[in-house]
Amino acid sequence: MVFRYNQTEGIATLDPAYARNEAIQWAVHQLYNTLVETDTALHLQPSLADSWTVSKDQRQYLFKLKRDVYFHDDPCFPHGRGRPLRAADVVYSFRRLMDPATASPGAWVFNGRIDSVEAPDDSTVVLTLTKPFRPILGILSMEYCSIVPREAVEAYGTDFRRHPVGTGPFRLENWDEGQALILVRNPHYFERDSMGRALPYLDAVKVSFLDSKATEFLEFLQGRLDMVNDIDPAYKDEVLTRRGTLKPEWTGHIALSRHAQLDMEYLGILMDTASPLVKASPLRLPAVRRAINMAFDRRKMLLYLRNSIGVPAESGFIPSALPVYDPARVPGYRYDPEGAARLLADAGFPGGAGLPVIRLETVPAYADLASFIARQEQEAGIRIQVDVVQKSLLLQTTAKSEALFFRGSWVADYPDAENFMSVFYSKNPAPPNYTRFRSAVFDALYEQALRENDSAGRKLLYNRMDSLVMAQAPVVPLWYDEALRLLSPSVKGLYANGLNLLELRHCYILTR
Repeated sequence: MVFRYNQTEGIATLDPAYARNEAIQWAVHQLYNTLVETDTALHLQPSLADSWTVSKDQRQYLFKLKRDVYFHDDPCFPHGRGRPLRAADVVYSFRRLMDPATASPGAWVFNGRIDSVEAPDDSTVVLTLTKPFRPILGILSMEYCSIVPREAVEAYGTDFRRHPVGTGPFRLENWDEGQALILVRNPHYFERDSMGRALPYLDAVKVSFLDSKATEFLEFLQGRLDMVNDIDPAYKDEVLTRRGTLKPEWTGHIALSRHAQLDMEYLGILMDTASPLVKASPLRLPAVRRAINMAFDRRKMLLYLRNSIGVPAESGFIPSALPVYDPARVPGYRYDPEGAARLLADAGFPGGAGLPVIRLETVPAYADLASFIARQEQEAGIRIQVDVVQKSLLLQTTAKSEALFFRGSWVADYPDAENFMSVFYSKNPAPPNYTRFRSAVFDALYEQALRENDSAGRKLLYNRMDSLVMAQAPVVPLWYDEALRLLSPSVKGLYANGLNLLELRHCYILTR
């Protein structure tokens, strides 16, 4: 059984310290394990850790490791045989991630948060935080925090990117960069299913690197790929109905998987009151920002431009995939042209009279969505000029506070609402605080949530923060995204999750 998929953007490295994008994370997830992991419902579960306890002051986490875990067989070990995982490997991996010499893009996950990480014995890891930070377990589930052996890193040096050695369900067999990546089943993998059968079920995974989504889709239709992650826009209408279901003619030939993803798509508004851009713009007025939120129909936009993929963002900034999402407690914005008109009049622009043109910067992939919004805003008297720029330029201008009104997207790094609320914490730079939102009340709630030990209490704090953000409207939420996969009907056991990780441990393929 070989599971075949394609990565149009390629894979730059198999070193988890550099797992900065989805393509790398998917491959790394097959090769390595972390102390904890998320299940399909985004609940944290043990992985390499068998259990953990937290001190009363919430600063110290003590992890007990599983005892039956071995690294892959590899020439870096004596006689080429993988050795048992030890607590010292966790210490080494975390310190390596934090070491400036590693230059990991994931170093931020620990910087300023970790006081020390120690291994009092081979099966115990003690992680001490500088101050309480409840989302730390979610951070430990990130691919950056995968556990690597010192022997492999030292043996291969910079070439460790091509010689991964982990504890994961698959190990590297061959990597012809730009052509194909072959992973094969790890016969010594420690996990078993509920019936006691060894995981994974698959014999191998083959990743190809066709750089065209259209070509990828055609390869899938011809049976040479088992999955397509997302679909080329040119083929969406051919395969999907307006409601996001599979068209009848594809039934039995394609299986469709849709699931909520921790991804918020939005328009951002610069809030830095010291900026000349803000001082000269009507966007400095809360009523205008709220009117923009009310003057377009999110549901119609998704129906006609995205085949209903995604959930209209009519509540807060925290996406619907997270358990703390609560539209009853967090009122957002719905299409209400009369309400938008009242707000414009309150702001001194009745019917849009006297309101200057507002420039919206977006990227090519979102040009049609921006144009849809602009047309509907025009009906309310809000004139928006859509400027399409390259993604690299938009990232640069938003980081420098040079974009007043811009397209934004925030994909969760770990499954905690704190990750979304960090976008508005005033002490954070850009990223993540691209809008330069500042509120003393919000900051106090945010810091309280980091200390709060009760889950229900944290949920209420996050809802209050989200409501405060919506009232000030530094963003225009568009939709909570959904991940879409097209699968061969023979693929079974490919479970979805809100982080859109490729989880292949329980996957199997019926006879082709």
